[in-house]
Amino acid sequence: MATALKNLSQYRSDNLPDINHKRFGIVVAEWNEGITGALLQGAMQTLLKAGAREDNIVVKTVPGSFELSLGAQWLAQQPTIEAVIALGCIIQGETRHFDFIAQAVADGITQVGLKYNKPVIFGVLTIQNLAQAEDRAGGKHGNKGDEAAYTAIRMLGF
Repeated sequence: MATALKNLSQYRSDNLPDINHKRFGIVVAEWNEGITGALLQGAMQTLLKAGAREDNIVVKTVPGSFELSLGAQWLAQQPTIEAVIALGCIIQGETRHFDFIAQAVADGITQVGLKYNKPVIFGVLTIQNLAQAEDRAGGKHGNKGDEAAYTAIRMLGF
């Protein structure tokens, strides 16, 4: 769904499962750290507000969005981690590099979830410029980190 039609931080909280004893892994790209840090903050706030315990949330960083798939796999292969959230920001540049990275990350994260049969959530911004990233990392369109955490919670209640 287009972000312009929805605030990423708005969701129903009356249909969430109990996550008090659930363990989450969050892998965050360091590239575009101002944006990914805001995404992480949104995800953490959403998980804690929904009842997750802070000591049940493992946060790891990787250099860039391309490395999110492997970082997500390292977290997903841990039997105690029940859901993984991958957070990154890929901004369109002047070359086709954006296309290759965005597709590889989307495919990789999907494959990790299927391989380990657990929710692995794509919380990666794929935008045209920094202003769009800021709008989706706590700005006028909410926070994609909130949405990714909410999605992980909902999937644990499937």
